Amino acid sequence: MLARGAKSLSRVAPPRAAAFSSGADIQLANLQVERTRSPKAKLPKEQLKFGKTFTDHMLEVDWELGKGWGNPVIHPYGPLAMDPASAVLHYALECFEGMKAYVDADGRIRLFRPDMNMKRLNNSMRRLLLPEFDGNELTKCLAELIRIDRDWVPQGEGYSLYIRPTGISTQASIGVGASEKAKLFIILSPVGPYYPEGFNPVKLCANDRYIRAWPGGTGGYKVGANYAPGILPQYDAHEQGYSQNLWIFGPDHEITEVGTMNLFIHWINEQGEKELVTPPLTRGDILPGITRDSILHLTREWNEFKVTEGNITMKQVQKASKEGRILEVFGSGTAAVVSPVSTINYMDEDLAIPLDGTDGKAGKLAERIWKELSDIQYGRREHPWSIVID
Repeated sequence: MLARGAKSLSRVAPPRAAAFSSGADIQLANLQVERTRSPKAKLPKEQLKFGKTFTDHMLEVDWELGKGWGNPVIHPYGPLAMDPASAVLHYALECFEGMKAYVDADGRIRLFRPDMNMKRLNNSMRRLLLPEFDGNELTKCLAELIRIDRDWVPQGEGYSLYIRPTGISTQASIGVGASEKAKLFIILSPVGPYYPEGFNPVKLCANDRYIRAWPGGTGGYKVGANYAPGILPQYDAHEQGYSQNLWIFGPDHEITEVGTMNLFIHWINEQGEKELVTPPLTRGDILPGITRDSILHLTREWNEFKVTEGNITMKQVQKASKEGRILEVFGSGTAAVVSPVSTINYMDEDLAIPLDGTDGKAGKLAERIWKELSDIQYGRREHPWSIVID
């Protein structure tokens, strides 16, 4: 029992020293640019593979305790200069974002909800006690980086420029603790369609052997330490003939995420209502996906069926499948927008998921969501989420 006046550790907020948000902030006015003298050859867009090709330039800005953020610098793409004792290399003091730029029919470059990415990156930085930054100013610097490398942004349906902002600790110390030095950098990668030949539904394995995240951990933040431990379970799933793991948690096997995506289930619930449901963020073990949030907003605007953020157990899914109440299941994320599911394996039983779309590779709702979000991203539908930068 705690002594009178003592605080429960579970209720104490993470330390947030004022020094970590003081000092100079990132400003576009201080941006310095060094252009490459050796531009790289560009691949034909049809040969692009996800995350394998990078543009001519990158953005970098350093932070130091007591001084704040230095001048942002755009310079030729290349290796980072880093002390081998940097905490990021030893204790995973790293977080990142994934976002995209698109070219519309008029040749203008658009970002999709960049404010949400900057907000989430700041949340991740805060969780690791890394310094926060002005998201609007960093977005302006990012826009300038994209303008410089605009010839790298591929045009055409499904093509985009993948953007990877990353925050790391550069504190040169073997000791575990808050960092006195940090770095933000952004690299750009042109990518092709996630499904070049149309949707390709995935088979999931509901895995109760490995746990992706838990209450009080970092599952709700986009930190690198969440991803490396998922590589072995992913390999195991492939060995068993499945595309991804369906992460479940607790004695009731509550669904959390699928692979590195959020999950949605469209079904007829036990009250006989048509419902779209996704696990809630309240427990802190699920990443607040920007695509997830966008899907919730769109479908609630339609007002055609019930839209819920609520706990889902595998027993509920199993029961709904046997009663023919599941309409479709899909994952959501930046890379694919939506990823249809054809099978869920649970307790050695394969549950078949309907795919009643136009080509039998996706459900009708997943097709509709993909089209609506793509129309916004590529500027075919004007929407406040689509920000023209060039």
